[in-house]
Amino acid sequence: QVQLVESGGGLVHTGDSLRLSCAASGRIGSLTYMAWFRQAPGKEREFVGSSTWSSTDTYYTDSVKGRFTISGDNARNTMYLQMNNLKPEDTAVYYCAAGWVGGRRDLTRSYRYWGQGTQVTVSS
Repeated sequence: QVQLVESGGGLVHTGDSLRLSCAASGRIGSLTYMAWFRQAPGKEREFVGSSTWSSTDTYYTDSVKGRFTISGDNARNTMYLQMNNLKPEDTAVYYCAAGWVGGRRDLTRSYRYWGQGTQVTVSS
């Protein structure tokens, strides 16, 4: 089993930055890809970006390209999502996911483990 704990969410204004963290524990040795997803009220959970735990092979959904960056700290078993120039449409609960089981990396069903989520609210 793998446990994921997100942190770093909060209430910010348009144009501000936040850094989310995803700390992993448990049987993490076999983990390959991880991902960040988000879910706004009344909407389906959507893909934000994905990376290896070594911060390679990274890609993002178009709406966050150039603003969001995934990075990792292997020594701390932690991945980060740096979010810059935040917009009201970025408001959502953000989840990290791990335990990629194969297939498309932008689909929720491709990941076995999920964190509890952290709320990000961007006011205009």
